[in-house]
Amino acid sequence: MTEKTAPVHVIGGGLAGTEATWQLVSKGIPVILHEMRPEKGTDAHITNTLAELVCSNSFRSDDAENNAVGLLHKEMRELGSLIMESADINKVPAGGALAVDRHEFSGYIQNKLENHPLVTVERGEIAGLPPEEWGNCLIATGPLTSTPLAEAIHSATGADALSFFDAIAPIIYKDSINFDIAWFQSRYDKGEGTDYINCPMTKEQYEEFIQDLLEGEKTEFKEWEKDTPYFDGCLPIEVMAERGPETLRYGPMKPVGLTNPRDPEVKPHAIVQLRQDNKLGTIYNIVGFQTKLKYADQKRVFQKIPGLEGAEFARLGGLHRNTFINSPEVLDNQLRLKNLPRLRFAGQITGVEGYVESTAVGLMAGRLMAAEALGENFSIPPQTTAFGALLGHIMGGADAKTFQPMNVNFGLFPPLEQRVKKKERKQAYTKRAFTDFEMWKETISA
Repeated sequence: MTEKTAPVHVIGGGLAGTEATWQLVSKGIPVILHEMRPEKGTDAHITNTLAELVCSNSFRSDDAENNAVGLLHKEMRELGSLIMESADINKVPAGGALAVDRHEFSGYIQNKLENHPLVTVERGEIAGLPPEEWGNCLIATGPLTSTPLAEAIHSATGADALSFFDAIAPIIYKDSINFDIAWFQSRYDKGEGTDYINCPMTKEQYEEFIQDLLEGEKTEFKEWEKDTPYFDGCLPIEVMAERGPETLRYGPMKPVGLTNPRDPEVKPHAIVQLRQDNKLGTIYNIVGFQTKLKYADQKRVFQKIPGLEGAEFARLGGLHRNTFINSPEVLDNQLRLKNLPRLRFAGQITGVEGYVESTAVGLMAGRLMAAEALGENFSIPPQTTAFGALLGHIMGGADAKTFQPMNVNFGLFPPLEQRVKKKERKQAYTKRAFTDFEMWKETISA
């Protein structure tokens, strides 16, 4: 690299864009990072901070030996992920999960980037494809890509854009929770054993709650939005309730692994859990309660939950539209547009789902761009790793005709070479991934 290395333009200051930026500048490549907020806001963001978490504050399981997302955490840490660095520094209690204080998390990332000598942050909307004179660019605008840019991408790809709705869970002030009813306990006492607040329901209370969800007034879709599918991993709670009266009891409200200390002999029919949302422990989000209920009905219905009758909301739930491209059809094996290779894509717009997955694609896109600029060798990790399995899915592993957003999971990994007992299968996947990831690291440029 020389002082004449041209800056790379990264469009989008979310998790994928900031991670890609960090990977580039860590290799000595200057970056101009474009973020449209605050000049143009979105339906979901509430701050102007880079890497804002708009939904949950959880990065999900941190168990690298038994969980695919925990394995991805491990691989990201080994590659110097800025997002994982901030998550580890700003984590809050969450059992076996990795959850963060969302404001300190984002603030840490913004501070690191704005004070880096190779980073220039420019605020303002990019209302179309990046100009040719910018050279190679990375588009990491996420699920809330602005309409002019989305339309330009659609025209450039010649493929139909896909989209879905993503719902946000409400956040409640801890001091408004009734602890004469609620209690602290993690399911099966994982983590510290006291990482979640639990609110029990009787059969009658649960049935009334389901009826309230079904009858509550919901956000109305615009005509052009009505045929947009949901992502199954983030369904609004009332949509889950529509699938059957027992759906929630086998989902976010399952009562297993928990015992009410005030009445240990009586098992609750259902449980509502709340997870700490900031380091101070002053606010908690209702786990799995993404919703499209209108605000008045959110308060009315959720305050019927035992222990939340006096709940005060730091943020009510909401609904926003996510957009992603048909990556298996339009991207090559370097995350570039097949018909316009100066443009790379990263993050949720590529059709991955979740904070960790979006960040991981941003990390790899940043590494690929840096290697291309420096003339270095860099290959995608093998598909037996979490990185490789996830990237393989979006770069051709999925059927383009039925492509939908996907979390990392062991179903994306190649089958094991040897038969393994079911209870040992996850560890067999991760053990193989550990070995193959270390071998891969030895092949790439330092």
